[in-house]
Amino acid sequence: MMIEKKYLKLNDVPAYKTAFNLSNYVCNVIIKWDWFAKSHVGGQFVEAIDSISANIAEGFGRYHKKDKIKFYHYSSGSVKESFDWNEKSKVRKLMKEEEYKHIFGELQKLPKEINHQINLTNAKLTI
Repeated sequence: MMIEKKYLKLNDVPAYKTAFNLSNYVCNVIIKWDWFAKSHVGGQFVEAIDSISANIAEGFGRYHKKDKIKFYHYSSGSVKESFDWNEKSKVRKLMKEEEYKHIFGELQKLPKEINHQINLTNAKLTI
């Protein structure tokens, strides 16, 4: 009996799913802000939050282990940057408390999920 190999798909990666959903949530929050807040804080926040899932996707698509992990580390940096923009948005009273808490909670999940992806990549790939 032949066993068929199951290949991991990008949408199977928990870090990617969390980051992708969070980026859409943040975008939907920021789109309602006034022009000044949107153009100064909002644009930077959206770029940072979007780059989390984008870097996970790019790393996932790379062939070599070191290349994959490099992009996962970029993603981790974007998580830290997103924490900063989330705090600034709260201090400047640009978002509701429940929006802030939801974003904060999702951002807290990501370092562990990204590190899991890095460890999985290290363990499973040889090149």
